[in-house]
Amino acid sequence: MAFKHISITQTQALLNQDDVVIADIRDPNSYQAGHIPGSEHLSNANIGEFMMNKEFDQPIIIVCYHGMSSQGAANYLAEQGFEDVYSMDGGFTQWETQLPEQVER
Repeated sequence: MAFKHISITQTQALLNQDDVVIADIRDPNSYQAGHIPGSEHLSNANIGEFMMNKEFDQPIIIVCYHGMSSQGAANYLAEQGFEDVYSMDGGFTQWETQLPEQVER
């Protein structure tokens, strides 16, 4: 079972679903400066708690800066048994460029 890629547009469409989790793996300062509304900050410090609080079939979208680091994190969650894991292509940098009105600061 591997993770899947998801576009900015597809992510935006899924934001309205209650069970979708957006996990932002950027550093804490970058996350505080701006993030996708409703996203959670995910780090090595809280990944254990994060995994205990999520359902294995819950859609989880991993966001990083440019869509590269998120692939490793998404792969890790898929290896842990999560079934619906995505890496957002383009990362938060592209999200902010494409959808500046949808950035929570």
